[in-house]
Amino acid sequence: MKLGFVSAILPEFTLDEVLAFARLHGFSTVEAMCWPHGRAERRFAGVTHVDVDDLSPARVDEILGRCASHGVTLSALGYYPNPLDPDPEVSGHAVGHLRKVIAGARLLGLDTVNTFVGRDWRLGVDENWPRFLEVWRPLVAFAEDHGVRIGIENCPMSFTRDEWPGGKNLFTTPVIWRRAFGDIPSKNLGLNYDPSHFVLQHMDPSSPLKEFQDRIFHLHAKDVRILRERLDEVGVFAHPLEWHQPRIPGFGEMDWGRFLGDLMATRYRGPVCIEVEDDTFGRDLEGRQRALKVAGSILRPYFA
Repeated sequence: MKLGFVSAILPEFTLDEVLAFARLHGFSTVEAMCWPHGRAERRFAGVTHVDVDDLSPARVDEILGRCASHGVTLSALGYYPNPLDPDPEVSGHAVGHLRKVIAGARLLGLDTVNTFVGRDWRLGVDENWPRFLEVWRPLVAFAEDHGVRIGIENCPMSFTRDEWPGGKNLFTTPVIWRRAFGDIPSKNLGLNYDPSHFVLQHMDPSSPLKEFQDRIFHLHAKDVRILRERLDEVGVFAHPLEWHQPRIPGFGEMDWGRFLGDLMATRYRGPVCIEVEDDTFGRDLEGRQRALKVAGSILRPYFA
């Protein structure tokens, strides 16, 4: 397995600077963000380190050359919109750009694109299902044609009032994964698994590893702290940002020794990319870089 990080936390950097930072601090891989240019809808969105609208042969050669010169690979391309947004214009734009990201991955010789399946947050799972199949069957077929796997992150995207009550991502639990993989039985549809989202849902983060080991294409390393005193005040049905705090690995609820040991007992040998959404190190560039370095120092012994 390779230890890396998600490039979204370094929006000020060029791709070359991201790769240089990775090499300097002992990371061997990076998940590169591929958002379209324009105003971001939310924090950590709108970051573009690989512009899939500008992947000429010369640009592809430049990117691959930069990776080779730094000795750092790209683990995947990442783009996390809501392809099932109830606004057809928003949904159509997300699906169209996701196709560009898939095509871009093939040009770069990558086999994985990470994203969300999306959701109409106003509706239940069953009510979302027909549209999920309508949108995602062609997307998965498109990925198959390009030899690219799609890893769906299991984030609920149900943190703020505008995402309430259902969240903006359908792919949150094993019950839903089984149903999706049964209805779209493609080896190119799988998971970008983030164990912290199971902790958030009061689930065992190791529990899906064995059953879904061949569906895990990519893995995010993020942690979460449950604010117990606040939870006692507002309860689990309050917006999750009222009672939890995103942390880097080692500073939250996760037992990383146990989790990575359980992961090593599966067939997964892919990338493990640190995702930073932890403001306790500060929001400025120096603080965000420090968060990456500290998280790397905590996890690196497991990759010796």
